[in-house]
Amino acid sequence: MAEFDRVWVGADFLTMTDGLGVLRDGALAAKEGRIAWVGPRAALPAHSAPVVDCGGAWVMPGLVDCHTHLVFGGNRAAEFERRLAGATYEEIAREGGGILSTVRATRAATEEELVAGALPRLDALLAEGVTTVEVKSGYGLELEAERRMLRAARALGRERRVSVATSFLGAHAVPPEYRGRQGDYAAAVAGMVAPLAAEGLVDAVDAFLERIAFTPAETEAVFRAARAAELPVKLHADQLSDGGGAALAARFGALSADHLEHASSAGLAAMAAAGTVAVLLPGATYFIREERVPDVAAMRAAGLRMAVATDMNPGSSPARSLLLMLNMACTLYRLTVEEALLGVTRHAAAALGLADRGALAPGMRCDLAIFRVGSPAELPYWMGGNPLAGRVVAGQDA
Repeated sequence: MAEFDRVWVGADFLTMTDGLGVLRDGALAAKEGRIAWVGPRAALPAHSAPVVDCGGAWVMPGLVDCHTHLVFGGNRAAEFERRLAGATYEEIAREGGGILSTVRATRAATEEELVAGALPRLDALLAEGVTTVEVKSGYGLELEAERRMLRAARALGRERRVSVATSFLGAHAVPPEYRGRQGDYAAAVAGMVAPLAAEGLVDAVDAFLERIAFTPAETEAVFRAARAAELPVKLHADQLSDGGGAALAARFGALSADHLEHASSAGLAAMAAAGTVAVLLPGATYFIREERVPDVAAMRAAGLRMAVATDMNPGSSPARSLLLMLNMACTLYRLTVEEALLGVTRHAAAALGLADRGALAPGMRCDLAIFRVGSPAELPYWMGGNPLAGRVVAGQDA
């Protein structure tokens, strides 16, 4: 008799192991937080474990939001009004608004205040079936404030049943005290990597390579520090212009390059060859009314893995719904249903370097999202509403 801790039946499964990996009338068994068996219900081994009847729902891997900035102080609703009146995202940033306005609010907040502000945003994601979330720093822009943000991100994983992956994004913007000395600030960021990594606060190092942010040379300096600390890298790349970010990410073997609205075909091909995941952020495209969208056709042609994320942040994508991002990715970027769902499961996990989740197979973490829908296409189809019927983290209801 098989030794399982828990078994789920009465469901159709999206295993995401080969495309959607549809398994009709399936069963899944967990042991010690991992998937022990998955297959047709008729082939389920004899066992004595408790059984959960999903009542005809669809069960898939727990969703992964692989790009968020959900820890921050304040909000930027006033800037939203300005943009509606005609100001551009870049204009606001150059005037000291944008990221820097959030920096001021974040520096003024305690760790406890940052956690309290982030929890409702996190809860909105969990309510839709998210079981793993990436959280970036980048609104402190000096060592103590960045440390406070990363500690707050770690605290979120203790406050809720969710896995939190952290990214150090000190190279997000140049703080006021370094105005006119951008290179000096990039060097300072590189110097922050080792102490933050030594405290166990950093899972990856990120940077914003853009004409309003950091140059390729400055980004490389930060990435060399990450390499010295044996940390993987990620990159905000080619969002507002083609700055060669996709190619730079590929050269460093980045886990992911994100945004990519202006990435070149050559850069995308280099990413595919390097195994770097393209993280698509349609919420930002929509919210800042960016007319150019990522070249999904070139990504497909290159065999590039595509992920989809909320980019939850106070300035360019105040999005608290990963399901809505699925709809936007399909509608704005023309992703297929299969591409979109892979983008919030297997490929999103790959964008975080997490090989133990994002698919339903023996040995994987038993993170599940259970949805009451008639077909998988309904997940990106509906705009609004929430069909989640259950969320499981490491084999336990969450």
